[in-house]
Amino acid sequence: MKLKTDGLILKAQNIGEQDKLVTVLTRDCGVIRAFVRGAKNMKSSKSAATQTLTYSRFVVYTGRDTYSLDDAVSEEMFISLRNDLESLSLAQYLSEVIMTVAPEHVEAPDFLRLILNALYLLSEKKRPPLLIKSAFEMRAMSLAGYMPDLVACQNCKCYEAEPMYFLPKRGMIFCEDCVSLDGELKIPLNPGVLTSLRHTIYADFNKVFNFALPDDSLKILNMATEQYLLYTLEKDFKTLTFYKSLNQLN
Repeated sequence: MKLKTDGLILKAQNIGEQDKLVTVLTRDCGVIRAFVRGAKNMKSSKSAATQTLTYSRFVVYTGRDTYSLDDAVSEEMFISLRNDLESLSLAQYLSEVIMTVAPEHVEAPDFLRLILNALYLLSEKKRPPLLIKSAFEMRAMSLAGYMPDLVACQNCKCYEAEPMYFLPKRGMIFCEDCVSLDGELKIPLNPGVLTSLRHTIYADFNKVFNFALPDDSLKILNMATEQYLLYTLEKDFKTLTFYKSLNQLN
């Protein structure tokens, strides 16, 4: 079957002298792994269009258990990301998250829109990297069916207190009067961080990255979103470890 679609190259692996195996987040087929014949030929449009972190339009041929890409044309290569190691490492982490949580072989337009928006903001330096990372983590988790419950304290239903505590292992918030004293990780959130955390999952899609926090609060937000993702997915991300090593994040 032949299908025209667009997507982002998440990973590319050389196969032989001329070909590639790519992992792609496509609009119409979700995450797929596809063979690209002649992709290493510099005269072919497929050479540029199948580079990692390139947004392209493709003709996809589907077999019973296989995919192949043809007539690939690049639309956006996010060149500035490739000239900044920290931005590139964060983009690679976002790609690894997508490969983990996005669906395979079914439509995934929201996942594609989310990562393209994040890469654009990152490449153009429109938002702080930690803000992009945190908003992306929470919205990607929510799209994948892992939305936390941030409406109110799980016990007394208090909507806001200072501080409120986020428990990333459970994906819940508690007020100071109701939070338990056991050894579970509890992240204290001031009102600004709590509002921003709620924004990442409840805001309209086109506004998910539209908020601001001072640096100290942004670090708290980042801790909350990152820990929630890691606890929920129970996965170590090598790309995250590398990104944090560059930024000396704990």
